Amino acid sequence: MQNLRDPAVTKSNSSQLPLGFETEINPLPMLRVRSTWKVRELVMEIRKHVEGEYVDLRVEGEISNLREAASGHMYFTLKDEQSQLPVVLFRSKARLLKFRPKDGLGVQVRGGISVYEDRGQLQLVAESMEPRGKGSLQVAFEQLYARLKQEGLFDASRKRPLPAYPRVVGVVTSPHGAVIHDILNVLLRRHAKVQLLLYPVVVQGEAAGPEIVEALEWFQKDTGVDVVILARGGGSLEDLAAFNSEAVARAIAGSAVPVVSAVGHETDFTIADFVADLRAPTPSAAAELVTDAQYRVEEYLETLCSRLERAARYQRMRARERFAHLDASAVFARVQHGLGRREQALDELRFRLESAWDRACANASRRLQLVQARLMQQDVLRQLARYRERLRAVEASLTQAINIPMERRRTQWGRADGRLLALSPLAVLERGYALVYGAGGELVKDSAELTVGEELGLRFAKGRATAKVTQISEANPGVLH
Repeated sequence: MQNLRDPAVTKSNSSQLPLGFETEINPLPMLRVRSTWKVRELVMEIRKHVEGEYVDLRVEGEISNLREAASGHMYFTLKDEQSQLPVVLFRSKARLLKFRPKDGLGVQVRGGISVYEDRGQLQLVAESMEPRGKGSLQVAFEQLYARLKQEGLFDASRKRPLPAYPRVVGVVTSPHGAVIHDILNVLLRRHAKVQLLLYPVVVQGEAAGPEIVEALEWFQKDTGVDVVILARGGGSLEDLAAFNSEAVARAIAGSAVPVVSAVGHETDFTIADFVADLRAPTPSAAAELVTDAQYRVEEYLETLCSRLERAARYQRMRARERFAHLDASAVFARVQHGLGRREQALDELRFRLESAWDRACANASRRLQLVQARLMQQDVLRQLARYRERLRAVEASLTQAINIPMERRRTQWGRADGRLLALSPLAVLERGYALVYGAGGELVKDSAELTVGEELGLRFAKGRATAKVTQISEANPGVLH
């Protein structure tokens, strides 16, 4: 069978062809001319020609008759008002879609035309696909939002309250951004007595989603974390894509520890915000929310301390007034009772300090064991040095926190004891004076009250004695003997 485009055939028959015949056969496709074709051969011939001519096309239309095979391939029809075109999207390309195709969705498909040999059917082999109008990320966000809302992951009934006084707060964010510094600044400013446990992750890009899921799963282990803050700064919808992924949403929903979502700025909303137990408008606000109850308690304690100081000053004033009307015996008993109470208070403070020291050492030991376990897993010498430095700082801070209040208390009690001893009649007796009691046990203040031969009781700084009056004389003013 000869080819009509063969130069020899064209030349030898040109004199016998009608006028204008050459111009008619030039545009014909370069198909082999046969008298008889096998169906498969003809289909393969057409396929070669079509695939060579229609390589990189962009076709817009509406999805219809979408079918997803068990192999992962997608088959659907792309149609408009007048025509339709079968489309196949193979698994390797379908996995790269950022949204979920569905019937009735307008899309733009990029790919090439081919022929499916088994049915002799013209089809478009898609390389990529984007929604028309809205971007793929927005469509994916809306689809995932609707699906998770229908499952009940956004219901208020499943959200848990945050612990009022968390001891350990886990943070999932980048260690290099401003977010972690904002959280630390809030905790330092509010003097929050919490331990911060950071799990460093990337918060943007393809690796962000899996790392965030891994971090949330790690905090489910025996880490002692009471609440987890998932945080990053603001950005575009593409920058926040990891926080709009289904894997991250289900990791938050499955967390045994309450999760606070602090993603983006106040106007940004992500799927993680709706699934989390609490949404914070900013990372700084998240740090304030988890320490809010503790901060209010500290303010209340400061108010109570001020009231206690005023009450103590008032009680001291009243005590001075009552002290002036007490006799010597009552004063001695009161002083001894007061000293006993203060010694007991000192013992209780000592016991509390020892208990606090033991707890602090136990906590430091547990943190050290945790650091050692992580270092054994990571085997990074630089991190080991950093943790050692942090441990020394914690120990120094604990020692200072214990010693300073103890020294302050000792100084206060020493001053109080000194003032009490200065006011005590025993201090006067130590200087050589004595108390004189009459026969009835009353204090004798005037020699005119005595009679010769009367027995008197004498009270010295150390011990007592009995004396008898042998002579009475009038006191000479200005002379002490």
